[in-house]
Amino acid sequence: MPLPDLPWPLLQSVAAVADAPLAQIAERLREATLPYMESSALVIFTEDCTGRPQKKAGAEEIISRASIAELDTIRATLSDETPWFGEAGLAGRPRQVLALKHASSNALLVLTDPQPADPGHNAGLDLVTYLWHLTARRIREKVADAPPSYLLESRAASAERLRVTAELTDLHSTTLETVLAALRSSSLDDALARSTVTDLTAKALIGLRTHSDRTTDLVKEPVAKAFERLREDLRPLTRYSGIEIEFIEPPLNGRALPGEVAHAARAIVRGLVLAMTEQPDVSRVRTQWDCDGENLLINVRDDGRGALAADAPSIARLDRRVQALTGTLRIDVMPGWGADVFVTLPLDLPARPAGDVAGWNLAARELEVLEHLVAGHRNRTIATTLGISENTVKFHVRNLFRKLDVGSRTEAIALAHSHGLR
Repeated sequence: MPLPDLPWPLLQSVAAVADAPLAQIAERLREATLPYMESSALVIFTEDCTGRPQKKAGAEEIISRASIAELDTIRATLSDETPWFGEAGLAGRPRQVLALKHASSNALLVLTDPQPADPGHNAGLDLVTYLWHLTARRIREKVADAPPSYLLESRAASAERLRVTAELTDLHSTTLETVLAALRSSSLDDALARSTVTDLTAKALIGLRTHSDRTTDLVKEPVAKAFERLREDLRPLTRYSGIEIEFIEPPLNGRALPGEVAHAARAIVRGLVLAMTEQPDVSRVRTQWDCDGENLLINVRDDGRGALAADAPSIARLDRRVQALTGTLRIDVMPGWGADVFVTLPLDLPARPAGDVAGWNLAARELEVLEHLVAGHRNRTIATTLGISENTVKFHVRNLFRKLDVGSRTEAIALAHSHGLR
């Protein structure tokens, strides 16, 4: 894409986006795009971040209400990476939006109420598109290289979102099924009313189930699909290195993988394959996945001289990633017979000791407020129970967010769950 002369502020914005941690990448991208495209809010929807698929900045009334279902609908209207201007439902009502999709990651960027800063110049849209593609690539890279703390917190957030969705699904399904039973009763005389409301309620049930399935799809990835993505990742290496890579398919009916496990597994295998192909006299590498119902079992083997060192820096980095998911990595090396690497990644979060929160340095009242948040209580209920004002509750909640380094109640609850608070 031809770009105009790049001024120093733009270069600073590019650097800020490239260096931004995942939690701040939406704010950095919005700051970078505002000089070229004004907007009321910016929302990113990316399935690479299974714990937090939405990253948002801007008007609170928009970013607090934007839903995955709305973003998924917008993304479905985009056939390619061409920027799209139009009206779409977001945060509960129709809005004018600019939407862009990133082809390789399928990530989505939405700007609400977009207005070119310089209406007579097309360069603004080109620069926004460029900054978005850079951001989408950086998100994928950061997830692939995520530290252990991110992996653990992301898994906790994924589990919490899945739990909440399951509870809402059960609640609304029961309610709607009860309404359906009543409306189908022969004691109601207005047949037309019964028919109309029955159809509407049936559609609502289908929509609710679809929403639940969609949320589950974001949190988990079928093992066969995850393995196919690994094959695509390694395809360039098989094409240009001259080394044959053999793929042993996992069982099609294997248990779906949590998103963090799928991402980590692909990164671990890529790292192992690269380490093996850097050895002399390696002509073939075999990788195999399997599931035993509780773990993802990975085996990677080469036909080299058995020179792969278990204490090599590249292997140590991979082992840290495995340990972050409470997994194990073992290398069997026989000189002259190649290296055989076995990795086991648990599919479920390990049990944590109850109340493992000492490292947060919470005051007694802050811990009480956090326990109420975990119980699902709103500020008014917390205030009444503790005998304090709602403003005081808000003060404690702000302090909790700062100490826990989170940005919302949902994130705070997920992190608390991951540390044993129930």
